[in-house]
Amino acid sequence: MTEAELYKELGALTKEKDEWKENIPYVLSLLTHDSVKIQAKALWLLGEMGLIYPQSVQNTVPAIASFLDSPEPLLRERALNALGRIGRGCYSIIEPCWTALFRFASDEEPKVRLAFIWASENIATITPDIYENYMPVFEKLLHDANDKVRMEAPEIFRVLGKRRPEFVRPYVEQLRQISEIDVNRVVRIHCLGAIKALEE
Repeated sequence: MTEAELYKELGALTKEKDEWKENIPYVLSLLTHDSVKIQAKALWLLGEMGLIYPQSVQNTVPAIASFLDSPEPLLRERALNALGRIGRGCYSIIEPCWTALFRFASDEEPKVRLAFIWASENIATITPDIYENYMPVFEKLLHDANDKVRMEAPEIFRVLGKRRPEFVRPYVEQLRQISEIDVNRVVRIHCLGAIKALEE
């Protein structure tokens, strides 16, 4: 099967959720494929499978986590995405590698830093308490040089603000200031959204 055909097959499988559980071993096997594009698609799909069937993907987590050390930014990004989704499904399954995720807050590649925030939002949706002592990591990302990272950073404050407002209150003034002065309109809107979440 060519790369294009295989990619198309995985795209079709993405839509067939009732076939996911039985196909987990097959998708896992594609992590050893020669193509970065196929590996990336397989990582993403394992994450989506893990959100719905976390127990069934438990044995795939070490293989997924191994891509955190990939020199290929796309694979680091997709590994973070996958672990975030699985962690949303069941935090205990990804707990052994959870603290290792924080090094990606300062990854050289903006898309990887963005994926770290997104993964954290997923995990924090169900398991917010673990983030109590890690808020300064996200505070730093509010001031990231990259627009897309700054656009996403307030979202973790919004997610946590709804669930553990006490974690976010110390940052309200900073969020308010950014909502007034950031050059990016979406960043300003997202900062206001994070503040508003505290009031809901």
